[in-house]
Amino acid sequence: MPGTPPTRFVFLGPEGTFAEQALRSIPAAERGTRTPARSVGEALDSVRAGDADAALVPLENSIGGAVGVTLDEMAEGEPLVITREVILSVEFVLAARPDTPLPSIRTVAAHPQASTQCRGWLRDHLPDAVVVDVLSNGAAAAGAGRGEYDAAICAPIGASRHRLTTLADKIADHPDAVTRFALVSRPGPPPPPTGDDLTSLAVYIAHDRVGALLSVLMELAVRGVNLTRIESRPTGEALGRYVFFLDCTGHVADVRLGEALQGLRRVCADVRFLGSYPRHRWAEAGERPVPAPAGLSDVDYADAAAWLTRLRTGELT
Repeated sequence: MPGTPPTRFVFLGPEGTFAEQALRSIPAAERGTRTPARSVGEALDSVRAGDADAALVPLENSIGGAVGVTLDEMAEGEPLVITREVILSVEFVLAARPDTPLPSIRTVAAHPQASTQCRGWLRDHLPDAVVVDVLSNGAAAAGAGRGEYDAAICAPIGASRHRLTTLADKIADHPDAVTRFALVSRPGPPPPPTGDDLTSLAVYIAHDRVGALLSVLMELAVRGVNLTRIESRPTGEALGRYVFFLDCTGHVADVRLGEALQGLRRVCADVRFLGSYPRHRWAEAGERPVPAPAGLSDVDYADAAAWLTRLRTGELT
């Protein structure tokens, strides 16, 4: 039922990965049930089918970029909406069974993206070790726990889940790397605006129209709507046919963003609304929303609308 808090959660598995760690940062998910899925598609389809209330899936990584499979799944099939974003620091650790000394390590299990992000540390500290590719960070930790590998590059939650000892932490070459996750549900009323929100869209432009993408950007720019991300993905129809994924500041309930959405509806071949939700806040950074340019705040829009109403009723002040 729309508005009912979710209690059944699914996440991109297996257990012991950054996705599970991100999901458990949500209080409702910590209290509810958490089920791993084998793929992003399986996680989202379980929500579509009503087998889960919400799914947590990765959207983008600050090193590897957008997660294409998530974008493709959101653009196709029965619509789903993002209700929350979670941004998690990606802090890889090297973990092994208790009493395993670092110099004795000859094999290290790691997901290919994990070993790539830790290439410098491995070169400096384990130059002779063989890195074995596995399907996930959780699988790496599980394999080390079973003794199949001497050690694993994994998430901290994976090390603790499989009772491994952390031999080294924060081993990534980019210590500030983060992954952005989305909590996705079936369509319903969006969370109420907080004053610091994001809205995500999938926009299909009219390919036979000159300046079609510029028209999309202008609908946002003239209303002071800040575009925080734009990503293109092929539609699969033909070469040169793309869908553009946009993240912009504001909430569907905001006047200026609402007008922008109406404008996009007019100039685009199609627009899929992917949700309005609170922007992730780093409490320690003391972040504040970026104010709208002069003349483009919701207050300015309300004042202009009231002025136009007065003109239409014969009042000229």
